[in-house]
Amino acid sequence: MAVAITFGVLVGIGATAIHLSNFTSYLYDDPATCVNCHLMTPHYATWMKGSHGGKVTCNDCHVPHDNIFNTYYFKAKDGTRHAYVFTTRTEPEIIAIKEAGIAVVQENCKRCHDHQINSVTAGIFSERSFSHGGDRLCWDCHREIPHGRINSQTATPYAKIPNQNNAIPEWLKKLQVK
Repeated sequence: MAVAITFGVLVGIGATAIHLSNFTSYLYDDPATCVNCHLMTPHYATWMKGSHGGKVTCNDCHVPHDNIFNTYYFKAKDGTRHAYVFTTRTEPEIIAIKEAGIAVVQENCKRCHDHQINSVTAGIFSERSFSHGGDRLCWDCHREIPHGRINSQTATPYAKIPNQNNAIPEWLKKLQVK
């Protein structure tokens, strides 16, 4: 009898957690899912107003598309980390993409914009504008796409990102230029 009660309590807690977290919404590609937690509201708003808004989903950029198993594995791994951070209230002030996410987003930029990349490498655009520093990421140049300058919990679409002062003294900068 005690085992049945314990099992029932655990099932009840699990079902409540699934309901409260809106868990099933994470199985699909609806961008509104990303604003289930308030952290992503500024990112969602700027994406929606940007060039990608309404055309691509969050998962189009932030989840790998090489195979279905990797897609759902990545979503589960990332979602579990997000749930932990949100539940424990350990959200960082400045939201930064993790190393695994950087590789995924870069590959997805190339996957969707392959025709433009081919034009660049064929010399239609200046070689300097594309290959200056061979290991550059797409958003090194296209940094306003698709989220604008939003990168913190307190940001609004027209807020300025804090500009950290450079630690290099002016006299040393002048020597570096020469």
